[in-house]
This record gives sequence, structure tokens and C-alpha cells, in this order.
Amino acid sequence: MAENPYSSLPDHRFWRKAVTSLPPFALDPIIRTPFKISSHDKVATGGSCFAQEIAQRLQASGFHYYLAEDPPAGVSPEEALRRNYSMYSCRYGNLYTTAQLRQLIERAYGRFTPALDYWTRPEDGRFVDPFRPRIEPDGYATVDDMRADRTRHLAAVRHMLETMDVFVFTFGHTETWRHKPDGAILQLAPGVAGGEWDPNVYEFYNMTVSEVVRDFLASVDRIREVNPKARIVLSVSPVGIIATYEDRHVIESNSAVKAILRAAADEVVRARPNIAYFPSYDLSTVSPNAPMFYREDTRRISPYGVDRAMRVFFDHFTESEKEKQAVKAVKIDIAAEAEANARIVCDEEAIESA
Repeated sequence: MAENPYSSLPDHRFWRKAVTSLPPFALDPIIRTPFKISSHDKVATGGSCFAQEIAQRLQASGFHYYLAEDPPAGVSPEEALRRNYSMYSCRYGNLYTTAQLRQLIERAYGRFTPALDYWTRPEDGRFVDPFRPRIEPDGYATVDDMRADRTRHLAAVRHMLETMDVFVFTFGHTETWRHKPDGAILQLAPGVAGGEWDPNVYEFYNMTVSEVVRDFLASVDRIREVNPKARIVLSVSPVGIIATYEDRHVIESNSAVKAILRAAADEVVRARPNIAYFPSYDLSTVSPNAPMFYREDTRRISPYGVDRAMRVFFDHFTESEKEKQAVKAVKIDIAAEAEANARIVCDEEAIESA
């Protein structure tokens, strides 16, 4: 047989050898990583709700999951959990878009102060932060209480960015809502968890690949201004979108959203050093795995799927063999109890109950 450019390529470059010929549990798309994570590294998380799955596994596996925003003194662990103090490394809730992340960092450092200050809840008149309207389940009694909590929160974000070693961020969405006067990006559409829908004040916007890339790279550059050694692990959420505002079927929108985010992730990894891609999306959606990785609702990832994806994560990103074995031992127990213990908060689910 004549030589051609593919003749000497390794097995993992060929679908038949790397996918078809292997059982699903053996599929592993990671070939190399640009860095390793030790058990002493401060690992912070953010992004869409799938990032909470990563956070839970980090906490349970003996790694230093970095909680930079502490609850007020005297608050019990149960109450702190109810008030979302451990959902992510700081109490920002889900950061669905890269524009949301960029503006969070800009707000934390005083580079952007949105004109939009507060919303009220129609059901009880209590106040909420428009940029994380579900973070305080009971809302705030006064605007001053809300502002004071926001000030503490943004200070915690600054501290996290300046002192973390690794930032794990999950791309979640491209569809977003913004405040027309200054383009402030919202977590949820107005009226879903506070505020009132007014098309003269708010607008829907769907991000392109170039915009996702632009905003994430801007975020990376701002992080490294204050923390040059920060390493970043990027993933795309395999969880399907819950709804679309585009005038088309949700299946079509979901495909578009995921394609945009996956293409953007590829560009980002090529554009900056020390950004690793964790292929949770690729592993979950590849045809042999999809039936086992998704729950009955066909949108969320099953405990088995999360466990399998995280095993791949720890196999490649863990620094030592000793740590890998410890992680595997812990994760067997997690897989058995995940259904009962998981507490994943997806803010966008409020869309269906609003």
C-alpha cells in the first residue's frame, strides 16, 4: 500500500480504532494536558450548572476546592447551603455566558458600574440583585441590604481571582438578556425571578462564536493582570438548554448553542497558554455514550455520566498516581450516592416556573 499522510498516525486519530473498537467505558478523548493540578492547588469554579458537578467532585475527592466567599458569622452549614454559599467559589450563581463573566470581573474592579441597580419581586415586594436574582432565596428586606451584600460579594470575587491557582469554567449558553442603556448582561430574563419585562428597557441577544471568544479572552487577560500564574480549565456544558427565545425549535437552538460554544472553546485554547480543554461535552454526546450519560429527561447528565466524565478529568489532570487512586476510591462511593446527595442549582429552570 502506498504511503500517505495518514499512514503513520496513532490509533486515537481514527474513529474505527479509537471509538468503534472500544467499549463505551474505555472511551477517553484526552491525549495530553498542558498542566497538572495538585491537591494543594486552590481550584475555583464558575460557569453553567454543569460546573457545579465538577465542584462537588473536587470537594469530595480531597482536592482544595476554593471557597472564597464565606457566609456571615453564626450561619449554620445547612443555612449556608440553602443560601447558595457553596454553589461556586463565590456566590455569583450560574454564569451562563462569557459576557456575564467578563462584566462580573469588570464590576469587581470598578471598571463597569451598571445603571441597573435592583429589582423587586412581584410576589412579596422584596429586593433582589438583577445580576444574580435567585442567589438569596428570601430576597433582601431593603435595597441597602442588597447593595451591602453585593459589595461583599464583589470583594470576594477580587480575592478569588487574585489568589486562586486554577479556574475551572464551563461554557453554558449563547442566548442572553441585556439592559439596553449600557448593555449590562443579565443572568435571567426580566420577570423570571424579579423585575418586569419591558422591551423598551431590555433586549434579547444571541452571541456569535467571535463574541464568545472575545469576551472569554478578555476575562482571561483581566484575570492574569492580577494573577499571572492562574491556569484555566475550560469545558462546554453537555446539559441541554431548557428553552430558546429564538423563533425556532429548541432542538435547533440547542445544536446551534453547543456548536458555537464548542467552536469558541477550540479557538480560546489555541489563543492563550495554560488553558486546557476538558472534553466533558464531547465524551457525553458521542454516540456510544449518549444513551448512558443522559437522564430520562434527555437534557441533564446522569450520575453515571458525571462520574465517568470526572474519572477522565482526574485521570489526566491529577498530579500523582497516589492522588489518582485516592480519587477513584472516593468516587465509587459518590457514584452510588449521587442521586440522593446532588444539589445542582440551575437558575434557568426558573423560566419554566415563572
